[in-house]
Amino acid sequence: MPVTIQTCTRDDVLTLQEIGRQTYFETFQGTTSPENMDAYLEQAFNLKQLEKELANPSSQFFLLYVNDEAAGYLKINVHDAQTEEMGDEALEIERLYVKKPFQKHGLGKMLFNHAVDLARQQQKKKIWLGVWEHNENALAFYKKMGLVRTGSHPFIMGDDEQTDLIMTKSLA
Repeated sequence: MPVTIQTCTRDDVLTLQEIGRQTYFETFQGTTSPENMDAYLEQAFNLKQLEKELANPSSQFFLLYVNDEAAGYLKINVHDAQTEEMGDEALEIERLYVKKPFQKHGLGKMLFNHAVDLARQQQKKKIWLGVWEHNENALAFYKKMGLVRTGSHPFIMGDDEQTDLIMTKSLA
């Protein structure tokens, strides 16, 4: 099963939109009202928003392909693109998603390790992310990857305010 990770460009925006919507819906369907889900998907994954994020030099997207099929993706942020002020020595993993049929095959770990490699190349001292407090699978995965809880922040999906736990890993 050939697996590749490719940096996204503007040419990938439709693929990014499709996989972003699909994986977010697969992960969080049933955790909020359909109206809140629709509002979030439209806000986060409309083409204008994704093009804006792709154009930001402090953010990068990566698509993970298995047998030439987009199976997952990763978004990282540095500097002022981070969703929390963590300083210039930090790299944020804002999104790390793998389609359901491709889960439990080590692909999430590949994307996570790709983010760690990028952070080290950029001489970052830590990586961090926010993860929904009730996403038990993701929490277990990130703990296994060596992240620890260091705080929390609100996450808004439509009119539903939820709590994301901030998890951090030192790279020093």
